[in-house]
Amino acid sequence: MNLYPLGKSLVSIIFYPLYRIKIIGKNNFPTEGGVLLCANHIDNLDPPVVGITCPRPVHFMAKEELFHTPILKSILPRVNAFPVKRGMSDRDAFRNTLKLLKAGKVVGLFPEGTRSKNNELGKGLAGAGFFALKGEAAIVPCAIIGPYKAFKKLKVVYGKPIDISSYRERRASSEEVTEVIMAEIQKLLDAN
Repeated sequence: MNLYPLGKSLVSIIFYPLYRIKIIGKNNFPTEGGVLLCANHIDNLDPPVVGITCPRPVHFMAKEELFHTPILKSILPRVNAFPVKRGMSDRDAFRNTLKLLKAGKVVGLFPEGTRSKNNELGKGLAGAGFFALKGEAAIVPCAIIGPYKAFKKLKVVYGKPIDISSYRERRASSEEVTEVIMAEIQKLLDAN
């Protein structure tokens, strides 16, 4: 049984008033087709915040260790999360991500791979560019602008889909496309 709709409702009831969440650019989000949603990563609460603010259900990679904890191992798969082995090339996670994108689903990704310690956007990992190039999906940048403090405003900004067709045509590297994605996220952070 998929718990995503219930989870989204419960988290929304708590998070919207607690963090005074403001969404900007929701109309930029494609209403159908595969979407690679790439956001900055400032807090452990980023996945649920993206999940409740995104107009469509989001599938997230989550570090494999979480799937070994007693409660989370039964909940995570039922809220559209799937495991990824960090620090190595995880073929199963790569295949799963591409399969979801090609099936018209939304996959949420934090290209930095880990939370920022200083709220500055870090360097993106090549995986984001790889999925952007191979996934045949729209690439939507997202900026989460904190702080995560009770009753302080938290902004979630969705940018327009990034056109990488010219990068695909000239067979650009995954690293180069990741840099393009990170630059778009930085623009959203700077503008808001």
